[in-house]
Amino acid sequence: MTDAPDSTAGAVGPGDGSGRAADPDVYRAAIARLPAGVVVVAVHWRGIDYAMTASAVTSVSLEPPMLLFCVHVDARFREALDDVDLWAVSVLAETAEPVATWLASPGRPAVGQLVRVPHTRAPRSGAAWVDDASAWFECRTAAVHRAGDHDIVVGTVLEARQGAPTAGGIVHLRGRMRPVV
Repeated sequence: MTDAPDSTAGAVGPGDGSGRAADPDVYRAAIARLPAGVVVVAVHWRGIDYAMTASAVTSVSLEPPMLLFCVHVDARFREALDDVDLWAVSVLAETAEPVATWLASPGRPAVGQLVRVPHTRAPRSGAAWVDDASAWFECRTAAVHRAGDHDIVVGTVLEARQGAPTAGGIVHLRGRMRPVV
């Protein structure tokens, strides 16, 4: 059981009924308490592998199978999606925190991002599937929606594969990645 919201712990919004958006810092602190699975999304564009760590990923539909992820509008990865409509998702295993941290690092080189990450190629896109994962998906972009400073990329799942039945995962919670088995 948890305590009820404490009005002295930081208001989510101005509380004056004006309809203004919540304070971004308070929102960030509050939403960080929502555990989120950690994946790597990858594309192969102009002969180069681009990959990013994402925790804003969810299943959208079973008929047809669809999932979505969110990407910052200014990210290099987002630029690649303008030219490439096939991409791959690796649901990271509990032992893949170093991969998640590396591919979440701002300023990492554009070329050679996956040199130190063992991976195989997804069959249609040639995008990287990280070996240390519990599941893999290959998708085709179905829609892109602007939402504030991010784009929501919705994809039709063309291929889905599972890893070992005992494989765990990683969740992002309160600003840290944590293994889950």
